[in-house]
Amino acid sequence: MKNLFLTSSFADVADLFKKSENNLLQGKIVTFIPTASLHEEVTFYVDAGKEALEKLGLVIDILEISTATHEEISRKLKNNDYIYITGGNSFFLLQELKRTQADKLIIEQVMLGKTYIGESAGSIILSPNIDYVKDMDDFKVTQNLESHEALGLIDFYPLPHYKNFPFDDVTENIVSKFTGKIELRPFSNSQAIWVKEDSIEILA
Repeated sequence: MKNLFLTSSFADVADLFKKSENNLLQGKIVTFIPTASLHEEVTFYVDAGKEALEKLGLVIDILEISTATHEEISRKLKNNDYIYITGGNSFFLLQELKRTQADKLIIEQVMLGKTYIGESAGSIILSPNIDYVKDMDDFKVTQNLESHEALGLIDFYPLPHYKNFPFDDVTENIVSKFTGKIELRPFSNSQAIWVKEDSIEILA
């Protein structure tokens, strides 16, 4: 059963996650993947996400996909209780997930019922294809990404930071460009998309 908690800014909706998980979080271990943030100048959300998780009682186990061994990636994704991927550059993130085959391991764990928490780029890469965020993220940072086909764990296209500064203009442009072409689901920093198997709910 798929359990996906998709956010724009996890720190802003951590209480919604706590309610969704029935408060049974104390002492559980989350695999924290900050890879998407490596090519970003602004990364405050990485520490904000960590602090929010720790306040919920979760124990953070950092996994840097771009430098970790396959054994380490496999062990942490399989053994820990949650998977969390931060925001940053969706294209670089997807490149590294594919290069290390972490994408397949994540799909496997999600399909086995492990809860996945995505923040911004971490939400976007669950869609079928990430071409739609080219105006938001610089796809030129990748050198070895042959396809923008993503993990495909959802059949819609999350659009985080909708109408939130500094993404207000670019998210409006993406909505204008792709409405009617793909199933966009815009959501703001104060909202989350909770996917339970085939049920999709917007929380705020």
